[in-house]
Amino acid sequence: MTSKTLKIAILIALAVTIFPMPKAEAFDPITMAVLMPMAMRVASAAQPQIIRGLTGGGKCLMKMGKDVYQFSYFPYGLGKMMFWWPFGGFRSGAVYAMKGAIAPGKLMVHTLLFPFMLFGGNLNI
Repeated sequence: MTSKTLKIAILIALAVTIFPMPKAEAFDPITMAVLMPMAMRVASAAQPQIIRGLTGGGKCLMKMGKDVYQFSYFPYGLGKMMFWWPFGGFRSGAVYAMKGAIAPGKLMVHTLLFPFMLFGGNLNI
């Protein structure tokens, strides 16, 4: 760590200890009782979008899990190509190896699409 970085870290630590975060204060019960009906109306209006987003996110997470599982196809395919080629296993081993080689790219695409799917997007990739 350089001396400049150390000085900045010390200044930040001093600022945090001298000016602490303000403590949170709770709402009084009257304010909660007044705001609760409005909050319930907003929550009921937003419910379809929330459900759609959670459903899309769940589907995308399932696809991501499948992609992680398909990582293991690559070594399995290579082993099948090397050791089972005399028994006709080269072609199926090559298929497994290709599926395993494509899996990281698919995982990357599904990971990048995850926020879009959480907001209700619907892509079949």
